[in-house]
Amino acid sequence: MDQQTPPIRFYRVADEYGEFSNFAPCPIRLDGLLWPTSEHYFQAQKFDDSAYRERIRETSSPWDAARLGRDRKMKLRRDWESVKVGVMHRALVAKFTQHETLRDLLLEAESRRRDLDPVQDVRTVH
Repeated sequence: MDQQTPPIRFYRVADEYGEFSNFAPCPIRLDGLLWPTSEHYFQAQKFDDSAYRERIRETSSPWDAARLGRDRKMKLRRDWESVKVGVMHRALVAKFTQHETLRDLLLEAESRRRDLDPVQDVRTVH
């Protein structure tokens, strides 16, 4: 990314580009299972305990999945620090390849970023 090109920010699902959030309701199919969100998948992969992973997968919201994934009473898998980026990459590839509208939105967003006038952007940011 060019230093002058502003990043696209997405924090809340209801905001512009909120569909890019891991909390967005965009189910993904990985490992033979349907995951309600990429957040569910990511949080579940932190653990070796298959019953706990399934509990995370079946939880009703991504916020609950995140809470369960952050529960340090449960033991993280030994290799988590070395695999977590790859796990997220896998989830996002699944999300953007399994949902054509998201893929199109991502490509449109990248195209839009290239069309921005960096001088105008600099003048409007204080």
